[in-house]
Amino acid sequence: MLCVSLPGLDGGAVKASSPAMASLDIYSRCGFDGGIGCWTGNGKGKWNKLAAATAKAPKKRRFNISPMASSALAETRCTSRAKFYQEVLNDARENFTQEISFQSKDRDISLAKALLYVASEDEAFMAFNREMDAYSLQSERRSASLPSDGTEWTCVEAMPLAGKNMNEWMVELDVIAREVEAELVSREIGCDLAEVLDAVNMVLFRSRGFKRSSVLVDSKCAYLHSVLSSGYCSAILLSVIYIEVCRRLNLTIVGSRVGEDFLIWPQTGNPEELFKVISGHSLFGIVNGKCVDDPRSRASDINSNSLPGLELATNRDIIGIALANLMRLHWKRASRANHGLMLTSPLRSVDHADDKSNCLNVPLLRPQDLRLAIMASERLLILQPHNWALRRDHGMMLYYSREYEEAVQELSICMAFAPEEEAQVLEPFVEKLHLLRVESSWKSRGKKGHLTVS
Repeated sequence: MLCVSLPGLDGGAVKASSPAMASLDIYSRCGFDGGIGCWTGNGKGKWNKLAAATAKAPKKRRFNISPMASSALAETRCTSRAKFYQEVLNDARENFTQEISFQSKDRDISLAKALLYVASEDEAFMAFNREMDAYSLQSERRSASLPSDGTEWTCVEAMPLAGKNMNEWMVELDVIAREVEAELVSREIGCDLAEVLDAVNMVLFRSRGFKRSSVLVDSKCAYLHSVLSSGYCSAILLSVIYIEVCRRLNLTIVGSRVGEDFLIWPQTGNPEELFKVISGHSLFGIVNGKCVDDPRSRASDINSNSLPGLELATNRDIIGIALANLMRLHWKRASRANHGLMLTSPLRSVDHADDKSNCLNVPLLRPQDLRLAIMASERLLILQPHNWALRRDHGMMLYYSREYEEAVQELSICMAFAPEEEAQVLEPFVEKLHLLRVESSWKSRGKKGHLTVS
């Protein structure tokens, strides 16, 4: 079934790294063209319009190990592993950025390669945390054994992901395409569109056993390599696999967002043939599944007349959808213990607060999932640098992680481009956040090598 659910990014909030886990502090700042605004903390406590017109865009920063992680990596062996993982993280992000670069034509972007770079970066971050947990356990229990350093790969493409490296997972898509070709040969059928799609469905759903998860709750169904390994996947990644396999068969599959769904279909000059019912199903229904027959879905309203009017999603759009789902998944997992907590909750409460503590009382959230959500939003901002709502959400996640300086910076940029009513909501919050940043910097003086959380 290829009906892709697109839930909104309206949930939860998350918190920063804890002392128990020496996390990599990953701040990849995406480039941003044009004038930006910033909170200058002037005497009247107002948004500085001049600063908004003249402030320089934030410079791109490389990944850095946080002060907390540096303290935890005092031993030479730990430091060596941290440097190694930092290089992997840098390479994965840089390769992802290069793959989706706006200097490249959209049709030249590989969906599979871009999403495997995402998986490589996140897996490297989680692998680092696992090693640091093992080192911490060994320091507490001298009898505990340390993990072996393992192989240090020469490039991120050689990094193992569920038993295979990136290039081997790309080959796996080639293998699936060859299985479809073999299925067509066994039927002694040529290039009939309906038969080709039926063969793709036969291989993916019957032979390979791919299953679509209606609710995204497991991170394993949100990464391409895990999906290819287990067959259990989110709807958008199932669409990515469908598109990639058909591309290898010289069949172009296009897609479009329709309400909360993402529909795909073979590109054709005769849309009527997609809706011709044969054996109880249309070609459009075979590709997209039950949602096209569900009266509650806007997909059920699509026909041969309305299909040509849909705005086709670009490869960058599809990658953005996958990243948005990944960000939402980790965000929900990070805020699981704080039911009902939303990214924008502090913005709603600040107007009613008598003092700053009412709106800046940051709850404790799961640090690893927080960082993974922030990493997903960083990549989204590379794709959509002028999306003010996304930048607001990113800034709020930085606030929940207690990275106040970075949060002020992102929210200041957001205020410069957001609608006036939204900027007015953000202004008092950014003012108090700026004061908290100054206070936090004062408290951190004289505590070198430690991350102070007020």
